Amino acid sequence: MQGLPVEQIIAVAAVFVSVALLAGLAASRVLSSQTPERRRLQEILQPAMPPYGAIATDVAASRSARAGRLAGWLPKSVRDMSGLERRLANAGYRTPLAAQAVFVAMFVVPVVLGGIALFVVGWSTRNGWIAAAFGGTVGYLLPGLLLDRQVVKRRLQIRQGLPDALDLLIVCLEAGSSLDQAVVKTSDELALAYPVLAEELHVLITETRAGKSRIEAFRNLAQRTKVDDVRALVAMLVQTDRFGTSVSQALRALSHSMRTKRRQAAEEAAAKVGVKLVFPLVLCLFPAFFIVVLGPAVLRLMRAFAQMGS
Repeated sequence: MQGLPVEQIIAVAAVFVSVALLAGLAASRVLSSQTPERRRLQEILQPAMPPYGAIATDVAASRSARAGRLAGWLPKSVRDMSGLERRLANAGYRTPLAAQAVFVAMFVVPVVLGGIALFVVGWSTRNGWIAAAFGGTVGYLLPGLLLDRQVVKRRLQIRQGLPDALDLLIVCLEAGSSLDQAVVKTSDELALAYPVLAEELHVLITETRAGKSRIEAFRNLAQRTKVDDVRALVAMLVQTDRFGTSVSQALRALSHSMRTKRRQAAEEAAAKVGVKLVFPLVLCLFPAFFIVVLGPAVLRLMRAFAQMGS
């Protein structure tokens, strides 16, 4: 830096400052757009959920006739499609073409990944065909893995929002509302904080308004979500309806136990952090630390042994 002219030093410093300012501006934009306040304002201005019983007419109108004709040609096994539709319902996808889209992806993605692997490695060698087979296997398993991940994520969101939903139900019931009215009010209030749980409650309300009994609708909710806390809620409602006990008191006890479970799960996750940090420390930090600390001493020992040998 001492041999460089002053103009070059100023130019390099200006470039570094400009890059730092641009990076800071981009980071601030990204972080500010992900704040809870900004997210809540966006959700208020753009409601994420349709009203009760709304039919997706816009989606049906925007679907082209070609997509409908292609859906008729798709391979559809009753056993496979029924299980796939249940998994899609657990993940929150209830559109008519969701199952067909996943079914097609299970055939298209392996071909694409296998073709890419074969093109990169080369089709004239044995390794190319091995890479193509590996890519095809990964492509076949990838849609199912992504769908299972979405199911797990959705169940976690439902499990986290259920204690708050029970508290709102208790407040509405103690204020004089019926259980159906309390569920409607709870779904409206949870639309911003827990949209996944609010959506499931909307489906519950739609089923009860369509003529199903309350217990059957709650059992369908437990079947869709596959969450143990929801099953416990359904069992509790069945018992209170059968024996005529107080619903609010039972909900208060269940909410307390769910909050305790959620706190214990958070404590368990916090306790696992120390163990999980061992692997990055051992693999990333310690080698660099040993090189910096022991490197000079090792070099001196090597020079000393070389001089003694000579």
